[in-house]
Amino acid sequence: MKRKWWIILGVVLAAGGGAYYVFQGRAHHGRSQMSVQTVTAKLGSIQETVDATGEVLPLNRVEIKPPIAGRIEKLLVDEGNRVTAGQILAWMSSTDRASILDAARAKGPAEEQKWEDAYKPTPIIAPLSGVIILRNVVVGQTVDATVVIYAMSDKLIVKADVDETDIGRIRMGMGAIVTLDSYPDKPINGTVFQVLYEGVNTSNVITYGVKIEPKNVPPFFRSQMTANISLIANKKENVVLLPEAAIQPTSSGDRQVMVPGPDKKPVARIVQVGLENGDQAEITSGIQDGDEVLVMRKRYTPQQAASNSPLVMGGSKQSGQGGGGGRRGGAN
Repeated sequence: MKRKWWIILGVVLAAGGGAYYVFQGRAHHGRSQMSVQTVTAKLGSIQETVDATGEVLPLNRVEIKPPIAGRIEKLLVDEGNRVTAGQILAWMSSTDRASILDAARAKGPAEEQKWEDAYKPTPIIAPLSGVIILRNVVVGQTVDATVVIYAMSDKLIVKADVDETDIGRIRMGMGAIVTLDSYPDKPINGTVFQVLYEGVNTSNVITYGVKIEPKNVPPFFRSQMTANISLIANKKENVVLLPEAAIQPTSSGDRQVMVPGPDKKPVARIVQVGLENGDQAEITSGIQDGDEVLVMRKRYTPQQAASNSPLVMGGSKQSGQGGGGGRRGGAN
């Protein structure tokens, strides 16, 4: 009989120990924990940007069409070639000349040469200096005055589509950084030279075109390439910088940071903030270069569910039934 009571006492003690472990675990895992990181204020540069999307476009795109109907005899340039104003790009025969040459060709080379000398072809001339961006025909093709033979551009630029809420921050001559989707690791510097006056409504969002001239047009630029543009609205050099995560608002509307006190406990300090870019912030007063600042973040670990162990009091119904059976056995 004594042996059975010792077994019952052991079970009770084990259940009590299990309950203590679980409740201690709940108390530990259910409370918030503070993560503290120390950062140092440093001098650096910061810029405020207006971000937009856009595309590469010709500044002036010219379509070259034949002056008469006829047939293309020679094409002298191709896409990507740079040409000058007045340069001959192609030769074509009028409809009459093409008919005469075809008839003469049937009579032999001498007859064909005779009519080629007598009836000169018509030249296609470049109207301006630039780059050929499209060749739309092949030799021997019959064309009329509506067919585009070539398209050319004087130079390629970037047009950014800026939201109307940001257009007031755009000014002539401001800098821009252009990143093409095709070449994300090769950013291009540029300058704003024109802001269009007429907006475009797309799904009830008004945007305005902002034209940007690249400082140097890279060889991989192609018309209609998609671009991401950062327009530099403001930029400061040699200012005190801190991560924005270190700066917190106060109940009075000021901004503050936490710094280590004499006893290593956090002490609040009011600061004045200048430019912010979503990652870093300029500190105009309250913190100097080299000062240490605490970045404090709350970290909460969710409460864990109670254990289903049969040794824990208040466990599952099945466990309780098992224990009851044991007690009845001991009573007998």
